[in-house]
Amino acid sequence: MTLTTQKLTFKEYLEYSNGTDTRYELVKGELVPMSLGTGKHGELADALNFIFRQEIKNQNLNWVSKQMIIGVRSPRGGKLHTSRIPDVVVIPELQWQSLQNREAVIDLGEPPPLLVVEVVSPSTRNTDYRLKVAEYDVLNIPEYWIVDPQEEKVTIFTLATLPDEGFQEPEIFTGEMKLRSTTFPNLELTPLQMFNYA
Repeated sequence: MTLTTQKLTFKEYLEYSNGTDTRYELVKGELVPMSLGTGKHGELADALNFIFRQEIKNQNLNWVSKQMIIGVRSPRGGKLHTSRIPDVVVIPELQWQSLQNREAVIDLGEPPPLLVVEVVSPSTRNTDYRLKVAEYDVLNIPEYWIVDPQEEKVTIFTLATLPDEGFQEPEIFTGEMKLRSTTFPNLELTPLQMFNYA
């Protein structure tokens, strides 16, 4: 559901306020309110954020993992502006510090996040599996996870090794298959553990 018929620029989006706590993504210049999702959706995002923070700490990395507070601007639609708010974003700590005194949106031309996660809701299935794959691919985000609680599977897209090749064919993980992450190569996690944890 879109909110406005008037197209907003990215700058207008950053300055937009309607006096409520509703958060919006900007899609082709239109405000799209973000639904809360199910409790399971929030639990999965929270669990992954916790797991990533533990991995960052265990590997002594200068990264941060943030849940639903960092936007990612996309060049989707040519001149029409798009900015997404992934469920979980992993970025370098220095990049997080650079967002402290401005809107927490990674703009075009800035280094992309190291990893983004979208947890699928019935209302976001098409967006997460199709539109966001294309948007995150264009931004050269190294790793994109789609966590699907309805099908109890995790789909992981990673960038190809050759420049400008985009995402490789995704890997799909179910049950007790160990997830393979290029961002967190030491991660010991299966979809079964993840879905039982949340």
